[in-house]
Amino acid sequence: MKKIPKKKMQKMQNKIATNLIAATAFMVLLGGPAAIAQTGGGAGSQGAAGQSPVGREAPVGHRQPRADQVPSEKNLSDPNNPANKEDLALDRKIKSICRGC
Repeated sequence: MKKIPKKKMQKMQNKIATNLIAATAFMVLLGGPAAIAQTGGGAGSQGAAGQSPVGREAPVGHRQPRADQVPSEKNLSDPNNPANKEDLALDRKIKSICRGC
């Protein structure tokens, strides 16, 4: 096995160390903001991180309705309802549109 000269070995070690430091710094720069965002940013930050998830509500368009906010199903099948009468008449008129359904 051939012995590597001491100066060449030191150059290689310096190059490896420099590349390792540069790669570590690059990873810290890329991963640092993401890690801070996940932890809430420290003691001085305020906002949603301090609230409990139970106390927050979703925006109106994304909120899941509760049972008391949904119309009851018994009103949908009322034959005396004028809207249901119109729907039934329309269903009779367009019955021929769908063949074999």
